[in-house]
Amino acid sequence: MSTDPRTIAGVGIPDSTMAQAATELVRDAETELLYHHSRRVFLFGALTGERRGVTYDAELLYIGAMFHDIGLMDAHASPNERFEVDGANAARNFLQSYGLPERDVDDVWDSIALHTTPGIPKHKRSTVSLVAAGVEMDVLGIGFEEFTSKQRNDVCACHPRGLKFKQGILSSFCMGTIRKPETTFGNIKADVLSKMDPTYRRTDFTEAVLASKWTT
Repeated sequence: MSTDPRTIAGVGIPDSTMAQAATELVRDAETELLYHHSRRVFLFGALTGERRGVTYDAELLYIGAMFHDIGLMDAHASPNERFEVDGANAARNFLQSYGLPERDVDDVWDSIALHTTPGIPKHKRSTVSLVAAGVEMDVLGIGFEEFTSKQRNDVCACHPRGLKFKQGILSSFCMGTIRKPETTFGNIKADVLSKMDPTYRRTDFTEAVLASKWTT
């Protein structure tokens, strides 16, 4: 059973049977770095929703946040799907085992599948938009100044970033995609492999268009 606090930075951590099971599953499956990152994503997403006056389902937001990077782990990785899709599929299987409505399952699936696709999640329902907002805050610092220093400190006191989080999260992205580089076509993980894998060659969209079998 998790011993993490039930309230962090004023945000209650969902503690239903399903939420507890998700916590234990992700904690067992992921590295410490990814586990703490996922919890921070939930907290920053929830704080964003409260600041914006957005109505959201805390439990769905929690599941989306907790599962959003699980596709980086070998046990949950497919040979040829984007890691975001692998994570979304893992969350869908988990939620379906609890009999959740299809719309809720779809929202969580979208929140994970789209969390690295800038410009789209903010137009979707709150589970999707707030998971993305939490990821953007924790990884890129987007909206950093919109959180109080106390909120940031409280979140990181319970779920520390560590001294080398930036390099660590990039390494996690690299290791989760390096064996299937074709899945980075058209998405931001191409930037990661370009920097971290000397054998990687980015697929260029314009080259792909010009090289197609069409004659004109």
